[in-house]
Amino acid sequence: MKFCSECAHPVSLSIPDGDNRLRHVCPNCDTIHYQNPKMVVGSIPVWERDGQLQVLLCKRAIEPRYGYWTLPAGFMENDETTSDAAERETVEEAGAHIELGKLFSLLNVQRVHQVHLFYLARLRDLDFAPGIESLEVRLFTESEIPWDEIAFPTVRTTLELFFADRVKMREGGSYGFHTGDINRPMAMPADGVHQP
Repeated sequence: MKFCSECAHPVSLSIPDGDNRLRHVCPNCDTIHYQNPKMVVGSIPVWERDGQLQVLLCKRAIEPRYGYWTLPAGFMENDETTSDAAERETVEEAGAHIELGKLFSLLNVQRVHQVHLFYLARLRDLDFAPGIESLEVRLFTESEIPWDEIAFPTVRTTLELFFADRVKMREGGSYGFHTGDINRPMAMPADGVHQP
């Protein structure tokens, strides 16, 4: 941040009275500009047919990670709940209508100042299509998922936890609620190009 959004004066970094960390502060109007983590919210849309569970994934049409697969998710907007955001992002990225379930994973990505939340979800029907941010939208069984082409560590971790819980469910368990920290960066291909 370079300029104050209140008076357009250049801001400087300082620790305000009563605070414990550097903030962007306007020396002209004394406005403190707090910068807080962003919420990324999405869903794990599933379809079950003849005992075969499939998960809906989107192939990204935007950077970062153009051409890689992800769960439908994106930044939460003001004036919406996390569940509203999960449903909206699923419609925007996959054209899919879901019945939202419980919150499944909450993953902190401190190095990029984000918190990622994923909800369990059931597809209402098979009427889905790529949105403007997706090249392709497809259903995958666990064995079909292109694990080496998953866009983000939070998505991979969520999918791994989801399928691990599926095994527990067959033994009488249930889906849990998972939290954790993702500290590793995205792996880059050997040629450094994002397209697979």
